[in-house]
Amino acid sequence: MTVAIEFKNIKKQYRDKTILEKFNLSIEEGEFLTVVGSSGCGKTTLLKMVNALIIPDEGQVLVHGKCTQEANIIDLRRRIGYAIQGSVLFPHMTVEENISYVPNLWNKRDKNKTKTAVKKWMDIVGLDEDLLKRYANELSGGQQQRVGIARALAASPDILLMDEPFGAVDEITRTGLQDEIIRIQKESNITTIFITHDIREALKLGSRVLVMDKGEIQQIGKPDEILSNPANEFVERLIAREVNYLTH
Repeated sequence: MTVAIEFKNIKKQYRDKTILEKFNLSIEEGEFLTVVGSSGCGKTTLLKMVNALIIPDEGQVLVHGKCTQEANIIDLRRRIGYAIQGSVLFPHMTVEENISYVPNLWNKRDKNKTKTAVKKWMDIVGLDEDLLKRYANELSGGQQQRVGIARALAASPDILLMDEPFGAVDEITRTGLQDEIIRIQKESNITTIFITHDIREALKLGSRVLVMDKGEIQQIGKPDEILSNPANEFVERLIAREVNYLTH
């Protein structure tokens, strides 16, 4: 398999607090990696290094074999979709304008191509076309989140970064969105990193699950491996919470 993203001997420090040190990880093309762990363990720092929103103090982040610090930032970010918690939609733009924002940068002279892309992703994320002319404040939380996902995917990126994207919606909506993102990822085979604090979500979504604590990898493996053979006490505690949830 081809490596899409690689972290090599990463160190990141904020003032006198070290978040990551000697961190190494490879993510293959088409992989759906979920990252779960305690607050402040370095999950979001890791994610933001992929699109160079955060630069490591030491080490290299390679995207398709090229160091992010040597890449053209605009070109790098155009190939990476980014969806975070809450909609973070442009409030002055309609749904259509939000989703078409990046494709318009690519297809300046081909408006029909952009319209086709918008309709395609509206359909894929399960949104009716009658929502196209609405603004963010006219949508439900679940609809806003789906628009955010469609916008992240509309430029057909190679990589999708998701930082607790479903954390602000209710449980029923969240389950539906989880099912949608599994389907979308399987259909598109897009390399995905999905940050969550919820072990149930991590186990449901990931083809591999990375468990982190205090900037270190506690365990990485397939969901059934994590469940059946937790590597240490920290992972055991996370799994115990999952078991307690399912039995109550």
